[in-house]
Amino acid sequence: MSRTRGTWNTRGTWIAGVALAAVLALTGYAILSGDDGDTDPADKGGTSASASGSASPKPGYMPPDDWSEPDRWTALPGGERTDMRGSEVGFPHTAEGGVAMAAAANTTSIEGSRNSVDEQLRIYHSYVARADRSDQNAEQIELAAIQTDKALHQEMGVKAGEPLPSGAYVRSTVIGYQVVRRSENEIAVWLLFRTAQKAGEMEKESIAYGRILNAVVWEDGDWQLSGAATQRALDGLQKGQEPKIVAPGDADFNASGWTAIREAS
Repeated sequence: MSRTRGTWNTRGTWIAGVALAAVLALTGYAILSGDDGDTDPADKGGTSASASGSASPKPGYMPPDDWSEPDRWTALPGGERTDMRGSEVGFPHTAEGGVAMAAAANTTSIEGSRNSVDEQLRIYHSYVARADRSDQNAEQIELAAIQTDKALHQEMGVKAGEPLPSGAYVRSTVIGYQVVRRSENEIAVWLLFRTAQKAGEMEKESIAYGRILNAVVWEDGDWQLSGAATQRALDGLQKGQEPKIVAPGDADFNASGWTAIREAS
């Protein structure tokens, strides 16, 4: 299988990739951060259209050919159970448990008949804190996801509402993290994610990397995404504090303070 690293085939598929990883901005759960320029994080917050946050893959990044072993590895804990929507829940009341829940909320897959609406509503109902749940927010998330699905289907040459072509997918996986602040009941964390997109069996796979800031609070016996907690994290960020978007194996991964995520055996 051939693939392209670090670029999207077209603007349309790039937008779909952004939407999957944390999906187009809605309720302020994260800041846009696909650009490693000099933008102030405090200027990037605000209202967004996504259950898990706003994020942006960085199209220009190319992982190096030479592998540099990450200095920090962690096998994050899993949830105790799967809820009725298929989401992993019941994470331990620890800092790593909070990071694991945030990573789970940003691990998504659109393929076959499963679309962005399915994924975003799953995230909303499984992982969003009570204070951020409302009929209006749920409707905004659904409407934004519908537009994402339309763009993705158009890009892949199928009618809206139909399954994606055989072998087509958009998948996002969290591959690293950096804790920004922590307390017993609140964790703010940068997540490093990898988004892969393929338009069909015989098409090339495109890969992009991005980062997203999530904050979670301990509520009703589990961690939940919180807009207020994320805003507190944003308020504490200074210009230039965002970690660099680099893949595990890149020498800059260690210098940027990332911890690599090792899959539990």
